[in-house]
Amino acid sequence: MMAQWQELLRLDSELQSRVSQLYEGKLPREIRHYLCVVIESQDWDSAADDENKARTCFNALLEYLEEQWNRSIQENNILQGPDFPGIRDYLMKHFQAQPLYLAVILSKCLKEEKKILATASEAQGCGNPALDQKWRMLDNKVNEMKRRTSDLKKEIKSLEDQNENLEFLQETWQIQVKEHVGLAQSQAVVKEKCLKQANIITQTKQILLQQIVNILKLTEEIVATLTDVELPEWKRRQQMACIGSPVDISLDHLQKWFTTVAEELLRVREQLQKLQDQNTKYSSTDNSNLAGPMAEIEKFALSLLRKLVANALVVAKQPAMSSLQQRPLMLKTRVRFSVTVRFLANLPVFKDLLKVKPVFDKDVQEAKTIKGFRHFEFNREECKVLDVDTPDGGLVAEFGHMFLKEKRGRYKGSSETRLGVTEELHIIKFVAEFKHAGLECNLEASSLPVIVISSTNQVLSAWASVMWYNTLSTSEPRNLSLFADPPPLTWQQLSQVLSWQFLSVGKRGLDEDQLAMLRDKIVGDGPDDLVHWSKFSKNEGAWIWIDGILDLVKKHLVDLWRDGCIMGFVSRKRTLTLLQEKQTGTFLLRFSETNKDGAITFSWVEHTNGETHVHAVQPYTKPELSGMCLPDIINLYSLKAETNVTGNPLRYLYPDIHKDTALGRYYKNSPLSATQKIIDGYVKRTNIPVSTFPTPPPSPPREIPFTDMDMDMDTEISMDLDQLLQELYPDFFGPGTSSQSFADYSSSY
Repeated sequence: MMAQWQELLRLDSELQSRVSQLYEGKLPREIRHYLCVVIESQDWDSAADDENKARTCFNALLEYLEEQWNRSIQENNILQGPDFPGIRDYLMKHFQAQPLYLAVILSKCLKEEKKILATASEAQGCGNPALDQKWRMLDNKVNEMKRRTSDLKKEIKSLEDQNENLEFLQETWQIQVKEHVGLAQSQAVVKEKCLKQANIITQTKQILLQQIVNILKLTEEIVATLTDVELPEWKRRQQMACIGSPVDISLDHLQKWFTTVAEELLRVREQLQKLQDQNTKYSSTDNSNLAGPMAEIEKFALSLLRKLVANALVVAKQPAMSSLQQRPLMLKTRVRFSVTVRFLANLPVFKDLLKVKPVFDKDVQEAKTIKGFRHFEFNREECKVLDVDTPDGGLVAEFGHMFLKEKRGRYKGSSETRLGVTEELHIIKFVAEFKHAGLECNLEASSLPVIVISSTNQVLSAWASVMWYNTLSTSEPRNLSLFADPPPLTWQQLSQVLSWQFLSVGKRGLDEDQLAMLRDKIVGDGPDDLVHWSKFSKNEGAWIWIDGILDLVKKHLVDLWRDGCIMGFVSRKRTLTLLQEKQTGTFLLRFSETNKDGAITFSWVEHTNGETHVHAVQPYTKPELSGMCLPDIINLYSLKAETNVTGNPLRYLYPDIHKDTALGRYYKNSPLSATQKIIDGYVKRTNIPVSTFPTPPPSPPREIPFTDMDMDMDTEISMDLDQLLQELYPDFFGPGTSSQSFADYSSSY
């Protein structure tokens, strides 16, 4: 059963906020998090009504803190782990004198948590019916296996009693014969009774053996489903999650099934051994020869357990550097990364049983066939013992202090193909030996292919390779030479992955209109709807531009993007179409199509003298947005006509939302606060974004490639402004002075 707190951690942000509010002003949330196991193991409802029980529960918390602190000292993990002494001091200070108060708080909070989980469960009921039904069917099979195993245990115990009764009856009869007690006819009756009982026992044994076979056949179906269906599906979901897909990659279901099946298989083998022991012990009273069938059944049970255990070791968290958690599978030499493995058969008897060792590029044939293939090694030989190290009690080992260094010399290989650094794929395998209850087997779990870079400049290209590979390669064994001749992606595949990038960074994916614009830019008029690797990632490929926008969103526009304020991917031509029928002052936000580092602009419509004009401001870049956030730029933006400021032309965010309604909650500065706020004796100043004489772009007489529109329009406006400013201000703007100088000059006032 998964810990209640772990279930809460899987909820969406809104429900998690409700949980957080439960503890505000009552108990630090960190205490609930780090002590979740011991908190949920105590009866706080009873403790809330009994001070002695409350004191007992309180002392249990202190003992747990002491154990965890000692463990941190032993593992040399004081700085990285939770502040257990600090938590203990807090509890002592606030609740030592009143443990009943703590019990009341936790009793109420735990009940409210359950209500929130119930709400989430009801909502999930409307989720994926097919998946829910499939998992329900598997649950039913596992529960049926448990029921049958439980019944088997009772019946074998009953058989033991029958054997003992028969043995007692035979021994008593023999004693009576020796002592000449009773008549001959009574002896015949007893002998017949013994024979009849022996036949019943023989038949019972055969029935029990058939029951065991039936249990194992059901188990065989379950094991096949787990290892051949559910586990590969989870691995595929994890693979998609690595490149941004919002799928559930929790291992809770798999761990529950693997654990239960392993436990029941061990019990079946235990009952089979008892049956074999009885067969040997009471062989004198039973003429049946069941040793052969029992050996075959034991062999069958062992093979099922071997298959289950061999697949139970998984990479729960793929390799990732701490600075790029959202972009795993990229490792930089000499930079620390972490990776976590888990053993899904989480039984107490398996604790400390497995010692896992990571091996880099184990059995990788590409190292021998690809020219110039690099070879790496870990900074140190490291093994981890799988231990209970998570709140939900999972058998987990985290390798958190690993980094790679390149070995001198590269394999010459036998191929003429030579891959680039960001196209060379490697794997990390985790190996262990399993020995328990007569079963011995080697375990192995492999990471997804990783790319090893030596410079941060290679991150952009490396992530393109990670996305491309994991979209295409869906099964094992992994094709580590995929980029020797990379297959193309369909636009449907690529568009989904691109949408996931924005969902990961900005909490909102791309809609159909945004994807349509990107399709025109990336695919063009190609009839096959395919995107080739070289066009996407190489040189001036589309990915460089898109990644620049992703970085812009991440650093400066997350809130606006998440809330749908930014239209983003819309061409200038499409902008004209959208705005020309709107009321004056309607504006929209779109990304620059020419700035490779990521920039955003706003376009607005103006209707004067029966004519419609759509204006666009020069795009704002990351350095500019670092000085002033985009909502403030829009709020304070002004137009300057000759020597007068005509005011802010931006009134309604497309389609018709007043800008203060749409953006007001994001404002950090306003003209009013700028004149009133005093800092160290000075009135705070605000740089006011101003544009001068915007020239409305005429309808183009010819088709201009939209990829060049921003650059052409900006250049044209800049030239007109330079000439006009020199005429209006000859003393300040001499030949060679640009409109940018005016912008710099005006911003100082």
